[in-house]
Amino acid sequence: MKIFKDKHLLQKELIGEKSLSFVPTMGGLHKGHISLIKKAKNYKGKILVSIFINPKQFNNKNDFKNYPRNLKTDLSILKKLNIDIVYIPNENDIFSFLPKKKVYIDKFSSKLCGKFRKGHFKGVLNVINRFLEIIKPKRLLLGLKDFQQLILIKKHTKKRRIKVDIISCKTIREKNGIACSSRNQKLDKKKIKIASKVHLFLNKKKRIIKKDLLNFSSYYLKKELMKLKVSKVDYVELYNLNTLKKPMSKKENFNLFVAYFLGNIRLIDNF
Repeated sequence: MKIFKDKHLLQKELIGEKSLSFVPTMGGLHKGHISLIKKAKNYKGKILVSIFINPKQFNNKNDFKNYPRNLKTDLSILKKLNIDIVYIPNENDIFSFLPKKKVYIDKFSSKLCGKFRKGHFKGVLNVINRFLEIIKPKRLLLGLKDFQQLILIKKHTKKRRIKVDIISCKTIREKNGIACSSRNQKLDKKKIKIASKVHLFLNKKKRIIKKDLLNFSSYYLKKELMKLKVSKVDYVELYNLNTLKKPMSKKENFNLFVAYFLGNIRLIDNF
């Protein structure tokens, strides 16, 4: 496993590599990240994993400061997975150049998390755009838990004609149903129990809504989540996965999206 902290040295290493799989992370590696890496092993070529906590996608300084960091553990996990290359840049390495492609931010960015995290997706797309220019991977593997992020990256790469295959990977969950997330490391036993109850409740509601769309009420669901001892609910909404609009028929392919807080820890999911 080779570790790079300088983009110029990394680019020299990647000369002639035409089938590179790229898994971007902010560290705090968990089973979700591991599943992305294992998916990447299905393809030919090397696998590159980045570890970079992007300050530009945090709209809350405390959230950035408290984000899980354990580089030693992360590198141990990656070594066991026999990863080819790990890229651990600092802010200067990523942001010290002017990218050739301008970031494209689709209007879907104003929905869901975009309503509550101003500048978040601009920050995400900014750094992904830079990573793609530095690394030039054949494919980019992303999880469906962050569905909105995934869609916006797809739209950006298509609009800017960036040649990369975006591979969507299923959400990996803990045994209690909670979607794997680096933020879960900050949850105590009490909060984990609440998060599990939230998953069970919303999963059940999704099945009911699938049978009759009239059973959906964002207001009611928010009230019910607060009864489960959730600290705050940003949104509980339905979106068609293809049109990215509110579904009008139960026959449509839609998911239930949620963002809520347990204390100061914000969790997102979709079912």
